[in-house]
Amino acid sequence: MAVGFVLISTAPAKEHEVYNLLLKVKEIVELHPLFGEYDLIAKIKADDFNKLGQVVVDRVRSIPGVIDTKTLTGIKF
Repeated sequence: MAVGFVLISTAPAKEHEVYNLLLKVKEIVELHPLFGEYDLIAKIKADDFNKLGQVVVDRVRSIPGVIDTKTLTGIKF
């Protein structure tokens, strides 16, 4: 299981629209609005890191209104 946290920047006034579309992505297990440099943070769980990358590229970055993402991957200690 791979876990990633994706920081998402949206186009101005597109935060709600992007948020609602992200709720439909089944691999996103948590989604929160933010104030500051990024507009949203999504927690993604996938089978492996390749699948995690596919979700970010194919399902998150392709949403109209998403202008930038930064993905942080989690590990186990």
